Amino acid sequence: MERETAVVLANDAFTTPSAKTAHGLVRGPSRYDVLAVVDASVAGSDAGELLDGRHRAVPVVASMQDVLRLWEPGRDASHSRPHRCVVGIAPSGGHLPATLRRDLITAAEAGVGLVSGLHTSLAHDAEIAAAAKRGGAEILDVRRPAKPERLAHWSGEIVRVRTPRIAVLGTDCCIGKRTTATWLVQGLCDAGVRTELVSTGQTGWLQGASYGFFLDATPNDFVSGELERVVLACSREAEPDLIVLEGQSSFFNPSGPCGAEFILSAGARAVILQEAPGRVFHDDLEDAEVQIAPAEKHVAMAELLGARVIACTMNGEGLSEAEALAACESLQRTLGLPVIRPREQGVGTLVEIVRQYVVSDTGR
Repeated sequence: MERETAVVLANDAFTTPSAKTAHGLVRGPSRYDVLAVVDASVAGSDAGELLDGRHRAVPVVASMQDVLRLWEPGRDASHSRPHRCVVGIAPSGGHLPATLRRDLITAAEAGVGLVSGLHTSLAHDAEIAAAAKRGGAEILDVRRPAKPERLAHWSGEIVRVRTPRIAVLGTDCCIGKRTTATWLVQGLCDAGVRTELVSTGQTGWLQGASYGFFLDATPNDFVSGELERVVLACSREAEPDLIVLEGQSSFFNPSGPCGAEFILSAGARAVILQEAPGRVFHDDLEDAEVQIAPAEKHVAMAELLGARVIACTMNGEGLSEAEALAACESLQRTLGLPVIRPREQGVGTLVEIVRQYVVSDTGR
């Protein structure tokens, strides 16, 4: 079945960590065939080249009007008119930025369906809902909280699951946990290790993850139960050799701590820790000067919760190549662990570390 086409909104944010949803959809995998990215600040570029220097034939345009002109009737184009307009940013708090409103209304009035992973419901926004009604456009709010009666409470059945589980956690938000997890799963599958990803955010769903839930749209009483539910379903239905759990936030981020659920309630006994040595303060908490805890503190916390950090992956944002290499060597000395830079080095070394874990007694 042919995928629907989509344009991704990242207005004035595509080159920042806030556009992590757009980054994931451009890199792939994706539920949609991405035709273009909207961001006037970098219009005229190729989205893939902006991300990692790889041309992906995804143009960056200035507005939704420009997107519609690219695929207007009678124009020679390699793609059809977009079916969906996807919100591609994940700002702190999940609220709808004013910079996206005009493009969402333009898309809806043109009959292009809207897809959003924000906490702000587009369907409950009177102006956007009216535009969608005029254009006959569907609105899909994927992060809409489920009714409590449809949520699972932790039962303990997960303790009998034999499938090894590894959590990809991080020292901060928007640091690359999902990207590393996605690359790792693909690398392991290519190496013959049947691996499934359990996603925990809106971007994982938009990328087409078969198993997952929206952690931060789930009442606290049901987080562990929903995580258990999807892990049980994954283990029974896919029968993988390994399940990789996508982490959220970090152990010590005061604006949204997460991590213990993946280790305690889901039975993850191994952790891959994503670090960004170029950061001093937590993402979006720079003005408050809330410093990120050292990586070794995160390693110690994982151990206190019954898991072992088997590798560290490094995001080199804000660092020159020389600085990144020095930071990598420093982390290796400090942690006594292998440190891999997935974007620059690929995940081959990480795949082998994880493969050895899976076949060891520790992973059984």
